[in-house]
Amino acid sequence: MNRPDDGSADHLSRNDLHVMAFTDPLTGLGNANKMRDRVREIATERAADPAPFTIGLANLDGFKPLNDLFGPGAGDEILCQVANRLLACVPDGATVIRVGGDEFAFVLPLVFERKAAEKIGQMLREVLSAPFDLGQRTVRLSASFGFAIYPFAGADYEELLKSADTALYRSKRRGRGQITVFSHEIAAEMKRATQLEQALRNAIINGAVDVHFQPIVDLATDMPVGFEALARWCDADLGYVSPAVFVPLAEERGFIHTLTETLLRKAAEAALLWPKELFLSFNLSSAQLMDPSTSRDVLAIVNRVGLDPRRLELEITETAVMTDADMAQKIVAELRAAGMRISLDDFGTGQSSLGRLRDFTFDKLKIDRSFVSRIATDRASEHIIKAIVTMCDGLNLEVVAEGIEDFAEALKLKGLGCGMGQGYFYGKPADLQATLRYLEKRFGSLDQHRSQAG
Repeated sequence: MNRPDDGSADHLSRNDLHVMAFTDPLTGLGNANKMRDRVREIATERAADPAPFTIGLANLDGFKPLNDLFGPGAGDEILCQVANRLLACVPDGATVIRVGGDEFAFVLPLVFERKAAEKIGQMLREVLSAPFDLGQRTVRLSASFGFAIYPFAGADYEELLKSADTALYRSKRRGRGQITVFSHEIAAEMKRATQLEQALRNAIINGAVDVHFQPIVDLATDMPVGFEALARWCDADLGYVSPAVFVPLAEERGFIHTLTETLLRKAAEAALLWPKELFLSFNLSSAQLMDPSTSRDVLAIVNRVGLDPRRLELEITETAVMTDADMAQKIVAELRAAGMRISLDDFGTGQSSLGRLRDFTFDKLKIDRSFVSRIATDRASEHIIKAIVTMCDGLNLEVVAEGIEDFAEALKLKGLGCGMGQGYFYGKPADLQATLRYLEKRFGSLDQHRSQAG
């Protein structure tokens, strides 16, 4: 048996193993091992005089749905095209890495400060926004970026990578195509958000997130015709937390469905104690209008509680509808088929409200308070509301004016023929017991209605 006398085969084998250990097999880029070694190499070179350098992370927005739709072969092709584009446009001396999945990274030895990092991010974002060719079709993607600058964001590899990851996570939270350069202020912001998230999760489990109810009245009689359910949370340590803070947080962190189920159940149980002719108005989030299980889940809660679905109105905003119009349209149709009514909230503040009225079937429209608050002093606002009321009359839509705060506004709205109103003038949001007292004053004893809750 012949044996090599120079050890070359063993040597080649070791080289091959070394290359494999530092290379991404799909794209040919360096992998996470390569990134770690490169960062440590630069840090060692600059140990005596620690001149800054930058690392960056990029995550493709919306890659998973495309991968699911067109298959892993198309997904791999996109990833290879991303790798080629990044290699072609990064600055001299930079290293491009595929960390894994749809996440890429960069080591940028000559990027020393925030503005330069942001400029690189903007350039890479633009490069990745061009269409990707998949043969018979083209697809578009966006990318989110997080950057960290050595040594300010971390004096060793692990700390620097964690900082870049924190910056990327903040970008993803803010939406598609965002760029964040790590700072200690951002780290503090993210830490507060995480603490808030944990407190909110515990509050949901413990039933500490409450529902308050604001009356919606018939403007002709000033009598309540329903109530809008509004989330309220007062934490023992954090104090009152606005729903404008904790509802988006629940959406971002992926537990909006749990929060909504809890609030809808509480609200529906409360509605059983009201006169039967009063409706319950409840807000759906943009995340729920992208989830095909929403209509099934909402109906299941209502049926389990025993509330007539015809007493439930679901409020959606135009912004939420625009996220995925086709799915939203399907969900709206399913909810209406179950007997629920759909209300378009904050009308007049979106980008194409009239188009939404044409494309969707709504039962009610809520005029945003930004118009109502100026109706008594601004002729333009008055004419806009008059036009909306006339239009809704022609479309057979009911109208609610939001944010009525004084008698002059209420009087103007009545004169314009607006059917319903809501605002502090008619009642602030109140807890269930205060709401029941409010109803007792207007309807007399509610005892005959309580049997519905049994």
